[in-house]
Amino acid sequence: MPTQGVSREVLPLSCDKWATAAPEQKLEPEALGFLNYLRFVAMNCRAKPHTDLFEACALLHTEHDKTQQAHAEALMRCLNQALGKPARLYAPGVTEMTFDESWLIQLCLASAREDRASVHFLVQSRIAREHRRLITFLVHWITERF
Repeated sequence: MPTQGVSREVLPLSCDKWATAAPEQKLEPEALGFLNYLRFVAMNCRAKPHTDLFEACALLHTEHDKTQQAHAEALMRCLNQALGKPARLYAPGVTEMTFDESWLIQLCLASAREDRASVHFLVQSRIAREHRRLITFLVHWITERF
């Protein structure tokens, strides 16, 4: 049944009308360097076995001399488990960001500026309840030392 006054125009997904709908997010050089660091760590972790988030954090808690690299590896190896799906990450050096990368960098920036409300919102919006405390711990530890 046709509706008067309502356009039923179908646009192709590659239409120029939608090309500017989501502008590319510009990051400070330090934030882009941090994102590339996490991308590099994630690439190196692909060949390693996945780790349970609870086990990884328990190991990091008992060995206080673990480095930023160890914490970053734990985060990137457990991120899929915490999100409940595989995280999409680009290769280091790519200026575009996936939604997962944008969320992760916003979480890290909020943690770095100690914006607890934003950290809480970002973690609560995507991370399963049982993993929130551990992801917050890893992100805070990494951003504090980067």
